[in-house]
Order: sequence, then structure tokens, then C-alpha cells
Amino acid sequence: MEFKDILYEELDSVAYIAINRPEVMNAFRGQTVEELLQAFMKAGWDKRIAAIVLTGTGDRAFCTGGDQSAHAGQYDGRGTIGIPVEEFHSAIRDVPKPVIARVQGYAIGGGNVLATLCDMTIASEKAVFGQVGPKVGSVDPGWGTAYLSHVVGEKKAREIWYMCRRYSAQEALAMGLCNAVVPHDQLDAEVVRWCKEIVEKSPTALAIAKRSFNASTEHIRGIGSLGLQALSLYYDTAESKEGVSAFLEKRRPDFRQWTNGSK
Repeated sequence: MEFKDILYEELDSVAYIAINRPEVMNAFRGQTVEELLQAFMKAGWDKRIAAIVLTGTGDRAFCTGGDQSAHAGQYDGRGTIGIPVEEFHSAIRDVPKPVIARVQGYAIGGGNVLATLCDMTIASEKAVFGQVGPKVGSVDPGWGTAYLSHVVGEKKAREIWYMCRRYSAQEALAMGLCNAVVPHDQLDAEVVRWCKEIVEKSPTALAIAKRSFNASTEHIRGIGSLGLQALSLYYDTAESKEGVSAFLEKRRPDFRQWTNGSK
């Protein structure tokens, strides 16, 4: 399989999938998510593969969410909002094997959602987590919000989204957003150690366990589907477009001008 936006490698029964767009902090566009879907379908249903590691290239960022330069009201691909992100989120949950997020840098916005959705997350001490949606005229009205509250608790989840703060790897560990934090130069070795342990386990037992864990939060898939339909309408508003414009122009957004009747 030939990819442009991602890297794919299989090693010792593990599939390593990396977003390869370091020039934009591994932000994803429509093509990126299409390629991620292809890679997850290949690895996820290959009986030779015991685990999947999701990461980003370079040291700066795991993933920083949707590429705002590809966001002109809607993103540049297919799907409800121009990116088949619903399908990719479902793929992470649906493949019958553990998915590990290897977070070496910024996991912000949609990247934070991906790290949350993965079965387990291993972070470098340099990792930074957080949401940014309300600062750029966006939100994740499904897994990124409702499921996040299951992971870190509702009070903390609301803080993460309402305040758009950034959290260190140790803070993420304390709130349950990641499983382990290691020195930056030990991250790859730690990921390999975890994967080796998974390879030794019964694949059927792991698949059943994953399905069981997923069952209690499966209703969020419906919430997300409905929410993304609303998000698509929101993206067409001047208020949302103000967030994108401000981000690209490197200025502070003025959302209130569109909601207080002055515009």
C-alpha cells in the first residue's frame, strides 16, 4: 500500500501507523484520514498483527487535529464535515486488538481525541495534551466530549473543553488520560515492551475484552453521529469561520461580534 500522508510498518507482530505531516504538526486533512482508515483496516483484520501503535512523525507533535488550512467552512474530503473522522474513530474502537497511542509531543484538539480513544496511551515526558475547539470555532460532539468524561470524569472533561488549557504528561497521567509517562529517549523502548506483552496474550481473549469494554459506551457513537451533523451546520456560520480565520491570521478571535447582534 502506498501512502502520502502516513507511514505504515509491520514489525514483530505489531503495526506502526504514523501521521507523517510534521510541517503542520501532524494535523490531518481528508486524505490523511482516508489513509489512516486504509491502514487500520489492513492491520486491524490481519490475524498476524497483535497490536497497533498510532503516532506521529517528528518530536513536536503526535497530532494537532484537523488541518485548518484545509478547512474552508467544511474540510477538503468526504463525510459529514468533510473528513471521514466518524469512520476513523469507529475503526479505532472496532478493530479486535489493542490500539496504543504513542504520544511524543502535542496531542491537541482532534489529536487529543485520538489519544483518548486508543485503548492505551504511552507518553513521553515532553507530551502535552489539551483541547482547542472553542478557540477555533469547533468542537467534538461525541467521543471527544462524552467519552472523555468516562475517561477523566465529567468535571475534568468540562474543564478541558471549556477552558482549552494545556496539560503536561504528568497531569494527563494523574487524570487517567494516559497509562504511562517515560523519559523522551525511552518512549520507543517502552512502547515495544508493552507490545511484546500484548503479543504473548490470547488474541481472542483480548478481542472479547475490548468488545466488552466498548459495549458500555457504544451509545456515544450515536451521540457523535448526531453531533457531527450539527457541527456541519455550525461550520457554515460566520461565528465558526471567525475561529478559522483568526487561527490562520494568528490573531485573537472575536466570536462575540457574531452572537451579540453587532454583525
